[in-house]
Amino acid sequence: MDGDVSAAVTVQAALVSAADVLAAQARLRRYLNPTPLHYAERFGCWLKLENLQRTGSYKVRGAMNALLAARERGDTRPTIAASAGNHAQGLAWAAYRLGMQAITVMPRNAPQTKIAGVAHWGATVRLHGDSYDEAKAFAAGLAAQHDYRLLPAFDDADVIAGQGTVGLELAALMPDVVLVPIGGGGLAAGVALALKSTCLSGTRASRRIRIIGAQVENVDAMARALRGDFAVREPATTLADGVRVKQPGALTQHVLRELLDDVVIVREAELRETLVRLALEEHVIAEGAGALALAAGRRVAGRRKCAVVSGGNLDAGVLASLLRDVRPRPPRKPRRRVQEPLAVAAFAQPVLDATAAKAGAQARLRTAAPRVAAPRAAAVAAAVAGFSPPAPIPACTPTEDCLT
Repeated sequence: MDGDVSAAVTVQAALVSAADVLAAQARLRRYLNPTPLHYAERFGCWLKLENLQRTGSYKVRGAMNALLAARERGDTRPTIAASAGNHAQGLAWAAYRLGMQAITVMPRNAPQTKIAGVAHWGATVRLHGDSYDEAKAFAAGLAAQHDYRLLPAFDDADVIAGQGTVGLELAALMPDVVLVPIGGGGLAAGVALALKSTCLSGTRASRRIRIIGAQVENVDAMARALRGDFAVREPATTLADGVRVKQPGALTQHVLRELLDDVVIVREAELRETLVRLALEEHVIAEGAGALALAAGRRVAGRRKCAVVSGGNLDAGVLASLLRDVRPRPPRKPRRRVQEPLAVAAFAQPVLDATAAKAGAQARLRTAAPRVAAPRAAAVAAAVAGFSPPAPIPACTPTEDCLT
């Protein structure tokens, strides 16, 4: 049985390629605009601001591409998805734009901002369980019972291709390191497919791009799976609820095992400090998962690094609490490269001392030799000699009205 599942995953992974990412970009061009790049000078890192995407997260790319691809295949069934929030919002917005029906299953502890965002676009919201995995199992049961189309949050070829359009937009920056947060692995797999294939093409064969994943301590199911540890463990509570996944995707594992260069594990305190610094220093509001890649970037060297700020759907209460409780360390001051001309100063000081002693009490520095031509210098001297200051303006008398 395990061999059959592995073979099915391998076949499906072979169907996900850079060509699918390019097709997704052609589909999404009509509905989604590219998100901006911002250079965070105090971090020394470029930021791909997916928090400014529709619905505040990159997830809308995969959801929209999956619905468009399903419509091309003639599948117009209602779509159901389980999500901690961002995938549900992306699906709700995409279904609203395309006039399709969507049902979302979210954990009961999902942020209120994300629940309200899903309901705003008219999707049906079902709250079930206390984690993403419980909501996922409930959604799968509803899909089987009512013949809905189940749309995974990350382990789907169309979703991975849609998320990969982030990588295509990054290719113009020509980064040497791209940092991506990893929960189930959909974003990292799509970005790796897009950038690695671009890197291996003729124009970029001489420049290798490193794709670095970022996970939180004790919320690192993908990192353990890539090392061969497939034991299922309950993830710890974390500010990065968007990457709190118990079991990573099988399809995304297959892609990342081939294309991912490394995974950096970030401590919770580092994540919180990075999120606060992003808000205070760069004026960028990011959710926990959105600040995760930048937090990992502090441990990765690169001449042109770029971190994906994956989302910005953060509850106002959580942000207020972080700003009140977290005191980030002051940023390191930039090094000054202006040096004093010590040799010139040491040579000029004796000359100045000798001149001052010779002139006595009226000592003054000799003026520099004039750089203008002699006739022009004489004309300037004559003009200065014949100049007389204007007569002072008489003061107003007590009986006059002063206008100035």
